[in-house]
Amino acid sequence: MSWRDPKHPQAGGAEQVMHEHMKGWIEAGHEVTLFSSKIHGQPKREELDGIKIVRSGHQYLGVQISGFIYWIKNCKKYSLVVDQFHGIPFFTPLYVSKPKLAVLQEVAREVWFTNPMPWPFNWIIGVIGYLSEFFIFQLYRATPFMVGSSSAKKDLERMGIPAKKIIIIPHGVIIRRPKLMPKKETQPTVIFLGALTKDKGVEDAIKCFAILARDSNYCFWIVGRAEDRLYLLRLRRIVGKLNLKNRVKFWGFVGQERKFELLARAHVMVNPSMREGWGLVNIEANAMGTPVVGYHSSGLVDSIRNGETGVVIKKNLPEELAVAVSTLLDNTERLDELRRGAISWSRGFSWIKSKEISINYLKKVQNGQV
Repeated sequence: MSWRDPKHPQAGGAEQVMHEHMKGWIEAGHEVTLFSSKIHGQPKREELDGIKIVRSGHQYLGVQISGFIYWIKNCKKYSLVVDQFHGIPFFTPLYVSKPKLAVLQEVAREVWFTNPMPWPFNWIIGVIGYLSEFFIFQLYRATPFMVGSSSAKKDLERMGIPAKKIIIIPHGVIIRRPKLMPKKETQPTVIFLGALTKDKGVEDAIKCFAILARDSNYCFWIVGRAEDRLYLLRLRRIVGKLNLKNRVKFWGFVGQERKFELLARAHVMVNPSMREGWGLVNIEANAMGTPVVGYHSSGLVDSIRNGETGVVIKKNLPEELAVAVSTLLDNTERLDELRRGAISWSRGFSWIKSKEISINYLKKVQNGQV
């Protein structure tokens, strides 16, 4: 049960990660149904890579209600339930008596306050979500958890989940290398890649660009889909006010091949995300020989090896981000050293290994060994 499936227009790293795990479960001989929210223009039921997808309910809360109804009608078909957290889980401990596995990318915490609702509803939802999150986790104290990083495990423990109930399964990475590896841009280029949402730090990235633009002839790329048209207009207005219209290029959402091409052409990627479960885009950038400068945030401190594959700054401020980027781009020898470290680090992630671990863990959960 998950609020989004891989075809959802706002699907990201979490959906990609779970899809790969589910493909592994199919390969191991299991039958898998993914219950998710409805998508305009997509069928209510379809099959993708052997996974049966059922869509019903709106992604915000409606899918949880629809999931409960679906389970009541179909519970005899299944022997194990996977409950994926995205702020609001499916509350399966309240109605599922069969073995359960909770999957978490990151604990939401302050991200609750970055929801796209208009004021004052955004603050009302933020306060309710922030205060209720701890109590929601208490429902899952007896439920095994699967996470992708040490940061996520530590956050779960702070929420009261016993350490023995949590397994860390490192994410694999799927690389679409360009047929002809492009050269780095002639002009120093800084890229931001991710969903264009406040919690991903795109506004801080733009502020960082503005600081860098004062004393340098850098080019800036923003790659990703905005959560809505109004927010994209807001970002463009910010770019205009900061006199960056001729320096910043919005690429929008791009396909996998173009994404890796852009990562390969850029010199440095910035990642000022507030909180991540892991930070898959960092590994993707590293695979293309692009170091990452990121905030000291949950997940990012796991996926960026400070001083080896990029830089984790001490204070999460656009000014600090700009200083770190400028320092790197002014030191060609150091930048090349980080590029080599980034490529080496990215080669250590394999979906074959990750899927094998999750398959074995599913067996333990089903047999009551966790």
